[in-house]
Amino acid sequence: MRQRLSRLVAFGFGAGLSPVAPGTVGTLWAWAAWLVMQLWLPEPVMLLLLPVAFVVGVWACGRTAQAMGVADHGAMVWDEVVAFWLVLAMVPAGFGAQFAAFVLFRLFDIVKPPPIRHFDATVPGGFGVMFDDLLAAFYTLLVIALWKVL
Repeated sequence: MRQRLSRLVAFGFGAGLSPVAPGTVGTLWAWAAWLVMQLWLPEPVMLLLLPVAFVVGVWACGRTAQAMGVADHGAMVWDEVVAFWLVLAMVPAGFGAQFAAFVLFRLFDIVKPPPIRHFDATVPGGFGVMFDDLLAAFYTLLVIALWKVL
């Protein structure tokens, strides 16, 4: 049962099973889920959800990677989900800002500029799966912050 639960979470509740661009589909799922959760959960609960989701992701992605024998299988999208939730928690509300954040996040997650590529290749286990996407989220937030200042 725990293996099924870990795989369900790691695969983003099915979003990662998309035959085309599972990371992008997982990020879109994250965006939709965030908007729905905002309807029922107060902001402090949403913010508390982030570290909990990260820890759950370390467990789920680590367990799933081990079971599948692949360090970071493309269907595992919980890392994109949690990292994009972090981005959404910090960008202004509204479609324009969130869409820009989506595009930037996907760009950084796909291109993996330094040091993201290094950490993606060298940090093992579920933490490694989750960590490189946190760096992509950081780059996204940095670009948005610089854009707002300039």
